[in-house]
Amino acid sequence: MDQQTLDLLKELTEAPGLPGREEEIRKIVAKRVEGLAEVSHDRMGNVICKKTGDADGPRVMLPGHMDEIGFVVNAITDDGYLRFTALGGWWDHVILAQRVTVHSRKGTYVGIIGSKAPHVLTPEERQKFVKREDMFVDVGAKDKKDATKKLGIRVGDPIVPICPFGTMQNKKLLMGKAFDDRVGVAMFLDTLRKLAGARHPNTVYGVGTVQEEVGTRGAQTAAHAVEPDVCLVMEVGVASDTPGYPKEDKEKGTLGKGPQICFLDGGMIPNLKLRDFLVDLAEEKKIPYQISILTGGATDGRPIHIHGLGVPTIYIGIATRYIHSHAGILHSDDYDNAVRLIVEAVKRLDAKTVRTFYP
Repeated sequence: MDQQTLDLLKELTEAPGLPGREEEIRKIVAKRVEGLAEVSHDRMGNVICKKTGDADGPRVMLPGHMDEIGFVVNAITDDGYLRFTALGGWWDHVILAQRVTVHSRKGTYVGIIGSKAPHVLTPEERQKFVKREDMFVDVGAKDKKDATKKLGIRVGDPIVPICPFGTMQNKKLLMGKAFDDRVGVAMFLDTLRKLAGARHPNTVYGVGTVQEEVGTRGAQTAAHAVEPDVCLVMEVGVASDTPGYPKEDKEKGTLGKGPQICFLDGGMIPNLKLRDFLVDLAEEKKIPYQISILTGGATDGRPIHIHGLGVPTIYIGIATRYIHSHAGILHSDDYDNAVRLIVEAVKRLDAKTVRTFYP
Protein backbone atom coordinates (compact mmCIF):
# COMPACT_ATOMS: atom_id res chain seq x y z
CA MET A 1 0.00 0.00 0.00
CA ASP A 2 1.43 3.36 -1.00
CA GLN A 3 1.67 6.35 1.30
CA GLN A 4 -1.04 8.24 -0.57
CA THR A 5 -3.56 5.52 0.25
CA LEU A 6 -2.43 5.34 3.87
CA ASP A 7 -2.88 9.10 4.19
CA LEU A 8 -6.30 8.83 2.54
CA LEU A 9 -7.45 6.12 4.94
CA LYS A 10 -6.21 8.08 7.94
CA GLU A 11 -8.03 11.22 6.83
CA LEU A 12 -11.26 9.39 6.03
CA THR A 13 -11.41 7.19 9.12
CA GLU A 14 -10.51 9.82 11.69
CA ALA A 15 -13.15 12.26 10.41
CA PRO A 16 -16.63 12.14 11.99
CA GLY A 17 -19.53 11.13 9.79
CA LEU A 18 -22.62 9.60 11.35
CA PRO A 19 -25.72 8.82 9.24
CA GLY A 20 -27.23 12.09 8.08
CA ARG A 21 -24.09 13.96 9.17
CA GLU A 22 -21.59 13.03 6.45
CA GLU A 23 -20.48 16.61 5.67
CA GLU A 24 -16.82 16.14 6.60
CA ILE A 25 -16.51 13.02 4.44
CA ARG A 26 -18.14 14.77 1.48
CA LYS A 27 -15.53 17.52 1.73
CA ILE A 28 -12.68 14.99 1.78
CA VAL A 29 -14.06 13.16 -1.26
CA ALA A 30 -14.48 16.40 -3.24
CA LYS A 31 -10.94 17.47 -2.36
CA ARG A 32 -9.35 14.11 -3.13
CA VAL A 33 -11.12 13.65 -6.46
CA GLU A 34 -10.27 17.10 -7.79
CA GLY A 35 -8.81 16.77 -11.28
CA LEU A 36 -9.86 13.13 -11.53
CA ALA A 37 -13.63 13.36 -11.96
CA GLU A 38 -16.62 15.67 -12.20
CA VAL A 39 -18.31 16.12 -8.82
CA SER A 40 -22.02 16.57 -8.20
CA HIS A 41 -24.47 15.94 -5.37
CA ASP A 42 -28.05 14.82 -5.05
CA ARG A 43 -30.56 16.20 -2.57
CA MET A 44 -29.95 13.36 -0.11
CA GLY A 45 -26.29 14.31 0.26
CA ASN A 46 -24.64 11.62 -1.87
CA VAL A 47 -21.48 12.78 -3.62
CA ILE A 48 -21.15 11.55 -7.20
CA CYS A 49 -17.74 11.46 -8.92
CA LYS A 50 -18.07 10.93 -12.68
CA LYS A 51 -15.15 9.89 -14.90
CA THR A 52 -15.99 9.49 -18.56
CA GLY A 53 -14.11 6.98 -20.69
CA ASP A 54 -16.57 6.20 -23.48
CA ALA A 55 -19.63 8.41 -23.16
CA ASP A 56 -21.64 5.91 -25.20
CA GLY A 57 -20.56 2.98 -23.05
CA PRO A 58 -22.31 1.57 -19.97
CA ARG A 59 -22.57 3.40 -16.67
CA VAL A 60 -20.50 1.62 -14.00
CA MET A 61 -21.44 2.52 -10.43
CA LEU A 62 -18.92 2.08 -7.59
CA PRO A 63 -20.71 3.01 -4.34
CA GLY A 64 -19.08 3.19 -0.92
CA HIS A 65 -21.04 4.58 2.00
CA MET A 66 -19.67 7.57 3.88
CA ASP A 67 -21.52 7.11 7.16
CA GLU A 68 -20.33 5.20 10.21
CA ILE A 69 -22.16 3.76 13.19
CA GLY A 70 -22.38 5.95 16.28
CA PHE A 71 -24.85 7.52 18.69
CA VAL A 72 -26.92 10.64 19.25
CA VAL A 73 -27.86 12.39 22.48
CA ASN A 74 -31.47 11.60 23.41
CA ALA A 75 -31.58 13.12 26.92
CA ILE A 76 -29.45 15.11 29.36
CA THR A 77 -29.77 14.27 33.05
CA ASP A 78 -29.97 16.89 35.80
CA ASP A 79 -26.41 15.88 36.75
CA GLY A 80 -25.13 16.61 33.23
CA TYR A 81 -24.78 13.06 31.90
CA LEU A 82 -25.89 12.23 28.37
CA ARG A 83 -28.26 9.41 27.54
CA PHE A 84 -27.95 8.19 23.96
CA THR A 85 -29.58 6.35 21.07
CA ALA A 86 -27.63 4.23 18.59
CA LEU A 87 -27.34 5.00 14.89
CA GLY A 88 -26.61 1.73 13.13
CA GLY A 89 -26.20 -1.77 14.45
CA TRP A 90 -24.39 -1.91 17.79
CA TRP A 91 -23.87 -4.92 20.02
CA ASP A 92 -24.30 -3.52 23.53
CA HIS A 93 -21.42 -5.59 24.92
CA VAL A 94 -18.81 -3.57 22.99
CA ILE A 95 -20.06 -0.09 23.90
CA LEU A 96 -19.21 0.29 27.59
CA ALA A 97 -16.07 2.18 28.75
CA GLN A 98 -15.21 3.40 25.25
CA ARG A 99 -14.06 6.95 24.49
CA VAL A 100 -16.18 9.15 22.23
CA THR A 101 -16.44 12.72 21.01
CA VAL A 102 -19.64 14.71 21.38
CA HIS A 103 -20.18 17.35 18.68
CA SER A 104 -22.27 20.34 19.72
CA ARG A 105 -22.91 23.73 18.17
CA LYS A 106 -20.24 25.19 20.48
CA GLY A 107 -17.48 22.61 20.12
CA THR A 108 -16.30 19.02 20.31
CA TYR A 109 -15.87 17.32 23.67
CA VAL A 110 -14.25 14.06 24.68
CA GLY A 111 -16.36 11.76 26.80
CA ILE A 112 -16.48 8.20 28.04
CA ILE A 113 -19.39 5.75 28.04
CA GLY A 114 -20.05 4.81 31.65
CA SER A 115 -22.31 2.83 33.95
CA LYS A 116 -22.42 1.83 37.62
CA ALA A 117 -19.10 0.63 39.03
CA PRO A 118 -18.82 -3.17 39.42
CA HIS A 119 -18.12 -2.71 43.15
CA VAL A 120 -21.70 -1.62 43.84
CA LEU A 121 -23.49 -4.18 41.70
CA THR A 122 -25.59 -6.85 43.35
CA PRO A 123 -24.58 -10.49 42.76
CA GLU A 124 -27.51 -10.78 40.34
CA GLU A 125 -26.45 -7.69 38.41
CA ARG A 126 -22.91 -9.01 38.08
CA GLN A 127 -24.24 -11.99 36.12
CA LYS A 128 -25.97 -9.77 33.55
CA PHE A 129 -24.67 -7.64 30.70
CA VAL A 130 -25.17 -3.91 31.06
CA LYS A 131 -27.98 -2.74 28.80
CA ARG A 132 -27.54 0.28 26.56
CA GLU A 133 -30.33 2.16 28.32
CA ASP A 134 -28.37 1.90 31.58
CA MET A 135 -25.28 3.53 30.05
CA PHE A 136 -24.48 7.23 29.67
CA VAL A 137 -21.78 9.53 28.31
CA ASP A 138 -19.73 11.52 30.80
CA VAL A 139 -18.27 14.71 29.29
CA GLY A 140 -17.28 16.19 32.64
CA ALA A 141 -20.22 18.57 32.88
CA LYS A 142 -21.16 19.79 36.39
CA ASP A 143 -24.89 19.62 35.74
CA LYS A 144 -27.51 19.97 33.01
CA LYS A 145 -27.06 23.73 32.77
CA ASP A 146 -23.31 23.31 32.31
CA ALA A 147 -23.86 20.74 29.56
CA THR A 148 -26.50 22.71 27.69
CA LYS A 149 -25.50 26.34 28.19
CA LYS A 150 -21.71 26.24 28.47
CA LEU A 151 -20.99 23.23 26.23
CA GLY A 152 -23.97 23.80 23.95
CA ILE A 153 -25.01 20.15 23.94
CA ARG A 154 -28.59 19.38 22.99
CA VAL A 155 -30.71 16.39 22.08
CA GLY A 156 -29.81 15.09 18.61
CA ASP A 157 -26.11 15.98 18.78
CA PRO A 158 -23.82 13.27 17.36
CA ILE A 159 -21.60 11.06 19.50
CA VAL A 160 -18.70 9.58 17.53
CA PRO A 161 -16.34 6.73 18.50
CA ILE A 162 -12.63 7.46 18.97
CA CYS A 163 -9.87 5.29 17.46
CA PRO A 164 -6.82 6.88 15.81
CA PHE A 165 -5.73 5.28 12.54
CA GLY A 166 -2.43 3.41 12.54
CA THR A 167 -0.48 0.26 11.76
CA MET A 168 0.12 -2.65 14.10
CA GLN A 169 3.34 -4.56 14.81
CA ASN A 170 2.75 -6.24 11.44
CA LYS A 171 2.82 -3.09 9.29
CA LYS A 172 0.38 -4.59 6.82
CA LEU A 173 -2.31 -4.75 9.49
CA LEU A 174 -4.17 -1.47 9.77
CA MET A 175 -6.33 -0.40 12.73
CA GLY A 176 -8.90 2.35 12.81
CA LYS A 177 -12.52 3.32 13.29
CA ALA A 178 -15.17 3.58 10.59
CA PHE A 179 -13.51 1.10 8.22
CA ASP A 180 -17.18 0.31 7.55
CA ASP A 181 -17.29 1.97 5.15
CA ARG A 182 -14.58 4.58 4.69
CA VAL A 183 -12.63 1.67 3.18
CA GLY A 184 -15.22 1.55 0.39
CA VAL A 185 -14.95 5.30 -0.13
CA ALA A 186 -11.16 5.01 -0.37
CA MET A 187 -11.52 2.10 -2.81
CA PHE A 188 -13.51 4.08 -5.36
CA LEU A 189 -11.24 7.11 -4.93
CA ASP A 190 -8.14 4.97 -5.52
CA THR A 191 -9.83 3.33 -8.50
CA LEU A 192 -10.44 6.75 -10.04
CA ARG A 193 -6.83 7.70 -9.30
CA LYS A 194 -5.48 4.57 -10.98
CA LEU A 195 -7.74 5.10 -13.99
CA ALA A 196 -6.35 8.60 -14.56
CA GLY A 197 -5.06 8.66 -18.13
CA ALA A 198 -6.21 5.08 -18.73
CA ARG A 199 -8.75 4.04 -21.35
CA HIS A 200 -11.98 2.41 -20.23
CA PRO A 201 -15.05 1.66 -22.38
CA ASN A 202 -17.61 3.17 -20.04
CA THR A 203 -18.39 5.99 -17.65
CA VAL A 204 -17.41 5.33 -14.04
CA TYR A 205 -19.38 6.79 -11.14
CA GLY A 206 -17.66 6.63 -7.77
CA VAL A 207 -20.44 7.42 -5.31
CA GLY A 208 -20.11 8.28 -1.64
CA THR A 209 -23.52 7.34 -0.30
CA VAL A 210 -25.23 8.50 2.88
CA GLN A 211 -27.25 6.75 5.59
CA GLU A 212 -26.35 3.18 4.65
CA GLU A 213 -26.14 2.12 8.28
CA VAL A 214 -29.76 3.07 8.94
CA GLY A 215 -31.35 1.35 5.95
CA THR A 216 -29.32 1.91 2.74
CA ARG A 217 -31.26 5.13 2.21
CA GLY A 218 -28.74 7.16 0.22
CA ALA A 219 -28.18 4.37 -2.29
CA GLN A 220 -31.83 4.61 -3.34
CA THR A 221 -31.54 8.21 -4.53
CA ALA A 222 -28.00 7.69 -5.84
CA ALA A 223 -29.28 4.97 -8.17
CA HIS A 224 -31.80 7.46 -9.58
CA ALA A 225 -29.03 10.02 -10.10
CA VAL A 226 -26.64 7.62 -11.84
CA GLU A 227 -29.01 5.17 -13.61
CA PRO A 228 -26.29 2.51 -13.61
CA ASP A 229 -26.00 -0.39 -16.06
CA VAL A 230 -23.81 -2.38 -13.66
CA CYS A 231 -22.74 -1.90 -10.04
CA LEU A 232 -19.76 -3.07 -7.96
CA VAL A 233 -20.42 -2.29 -4.29
CA MET A 234 -17.32 -1.25 -2.31
CA GLU A 235 -17.52 -2.56 1.27
CA VAL A 236 -15.90 -4.31 4.20
CA GLY A 237 -16.67 -7.92 5.01
CA VAL A 238 -16.67 -10.15 8.05
CA ALA A 239 -13.27 -11.58 9.03
CA SER A 240 -13.55 -15.16 10.27
CA ASP A 241 -9.94 -15.81 11.29
CA THR A 242 -10.33 -15.08 15.00
CA PRO A 243 -11.23 -17.53 17.79
CA GLY A 244 -14.83 -18.68 17.84
CA TYR A 245 -15.44 -19.34 14.14
CA PRO A 246 -15.86 -22.85 12.73
CA LYS A 247 -12.82 -24.17 10.86
CA GLU A 248 -14.73 -24.26 7.57
CA ASP A 249 -15.40 -20.51 7.80
CA LYS A 250 -11.70 -19.55 7.91
CA GLU A 251 -11.36 -19.58 4.13
CA LYS A 252 -14.21 -17.08 3.76
CA GLY A 253 -12.58 -14.21 5.64
CA THR A 254 -8.90 -14.61 6.48
CA LEU A 255 -6.88 -11.40 6.53
CA GLY A 256 -4.26 -11.30 3.77
CA LYS A 257 -5.93 -13.92 1.56
CA GLY A 258 -7.49 -11.45 -0.87
CA PRO A 259 -10.72 -9.46 -1.29
CA GLN A 260 -14.05 -11.16 -0.72
CA ILE A 261 -16.41 -11.72 -3.64
CA CYS A 262 -19.77 -12.04 -1.96
CA PHE A 263 -22.00 -14.82 -3.32
CA LEU A 264 -24.92 -13.91 -1.04
CA ASP A 265 -25.87 -11.33 1.57
CA GLY A 266 -28.95 -10.49 3.59
CA GLY A 267 -30.29 -8.01 1.04
CA MET A 268 -29.15 -9.25 -2.35
CA ILE A 269 -28.47 -12.32 -4.42
CA PRO A 270 -25.74 -11.02 -6.76
CA ASN A 271 -25.97 -11.26 -10.51
CA LEU A 272 -24.48 -14.70 -11.16
CA LYS A 273 -22.93 -13.85 -14.53
CA LEU A 274 -21.28 -10.76 -13.04
CA ARG A 275 -20.06 -12.92 -10.16
CA ASP A 276 -18.51 -15.41 -12.58
CA PHE A 277 -16.98 -12.56 -14.59
CA LEU A 278 -15.17 -11.31 -11.48
CA VAL A 279 -14.02 -14.76 -10.38
CA ASP A 280 -12.68 -15.57 -13.86
CA LEU A 281 -10.96 -12.19 -14.05
CA ALA A 282 -9.31 -12.63 -10.65
CA GLU A 283 -8.01 -16.05 -11.65
CA GLU A 284 -6.77 -14.80 -15.00
CA LYS A 285 -4.90 -11.89 -13.41
CA LYS A 286 -3.71 -14.05 -10.50
CA ILE A 287 -5.43 -11.78 -7.99
CA PRO A 288 -6.13 -13.71 -4.77
CA TYR A 289 -9.76 -13.71 -3.68
CA GLN A 290 -12.09 -15.29 -1.14
CA ILE A 291 -15.72 -16.34 -1.47
CA SER A 292 -18.00 -14.77 1.11
CA ILE A 293 -21.50 -15.67 2.26
CA LEU A 294 -23.19 -13.12 4.54
CA THR A 295 -26.52 -14.32 5.89
CA GLY A 296 -27.09 -11.31 8.14
CA GLY A 297 -26.77 -7.68 7.10
CA ALA A 298 -26.94 -5.99 3.72
CA THR A 299 -25.13 -3.37 1.66
CA ASP A 300 -25.98 -0.53 -0.71
CA GLY A 301 -26.51 -3.25 -3.29
CA ARG A 302 -29.92 -3.97 -1.74
CA PRO A 303 -31.75 -0.98 -3.29
CA ILE A 304 -29.42 -0.57 -6.28
CA HIS A 305 -29.88 -4.03 -7.75
CA ILE A 306 -33.67 -3.61 -7.90
CA HIS A 307 -33.57 -0.05 -9.26
CA GLY A 308 -35.54 0.55 -12.44
CA LEU A 309 -35.61 -2.61 -14.55
CA GLY A 310 -32.80 -4.09 -12.44
CA VAL A 311 -29.04 -3.52 -12.21
CA PRO A 312 -26.47 -6.38 -12.29
CA THR A 313 -24.79 -5.89 -8.91
CA ILE A 314 -22.23 -7.60 -6.73
CA TYR A 315 -20.49 -6.76 -3.46
CA ILE A 316 -16.70 -6.80 -3.11
CA GLY A 317 -15.49 -6.72 0.50
CA ILE A 318 -12.33 -6.34 2.53
CA ALA A 319 -12.27 -8.82 5.42
CA THR A 320 -12.23 -6.73 8.61
CA ARG A 321 -12.07 -7.86 12.21
CA TYR A 322 -14.42 -6.36 14.82
CA ILE A 323 -16.71 -4.44 12.46
CA HIS A 324 -19.54 -2.53 14.14
CA SER A 325 -17.39 -1.70 17.13
CA HIS A 326 -15.08 1.20 17.96
CA ALA A 327 -12.06 -0.25 16.10
CA GLY A 328 -11.39 -2.59 13.21
CA ILE A 329 -8.37 -4.39 11.75
CA LEU A 330 -7.74 -5.19 8.09
CA HIS A 331 -4.84 -6.25 5.84
CA SER A 332 -3.43 -3.74 3.37
CA ASP A 333 -2.79 -6.44 0.74
CA ASP A 334 -6.50 -7.25 0.64
CA TYR A 335 -7.26 -3.60 -0.03
CA ASP A 336 -4.64 -3.31 -2.77
CA ASN A 337 -5.82 -6.49 -4.47
CA ALA A 338 -9.45 -5.34 -4.32
CA VAL A 339 -8.53 -2.10 -6.09
CA ARG A 340 -6.54 -4.11 -8.67
CA LEU A 341 -9.56 -6.29 -9.35
CA ILE A 342 -11.93 -3.33 -9.66
CA VAL A 343 -9.61 -1.44 -12.04
CA GLU A 344 -9.22 -4.53 -14.24
CA ALA A 345 -12.98 -5.04 -14.22
CA VAL A 346 -13.71 -1.44 -15.21
CA LYS A 347 -11.33 -1.73 -18.15
CA ARG A 348 -13.34 -4.70 -19.47
CA LEU A 349 -16.89 -3.58 -18.78
CA ASP A 350 -17.84 -2.53 -22.29
CA ALA A 351 -21.38 -2.61 -23.66
CA LYS A 352 -21.03 -6.11 -25.09
CA THR A 353 -19.77 -7.53 -21.78
CA VAL A 354 -22.41 -5.83 -19.69
CA ARG A 355 -25.16 -7.16 -21.96
CA THR A 356 -24.04 -10.70 -21.13
CA PHE A 357 -25.13 -10.09 -17.52
CA TYR A 358 -28.73 -9.59 -18.63
CA PRO A 359 -31.20 -12.48 -19.12
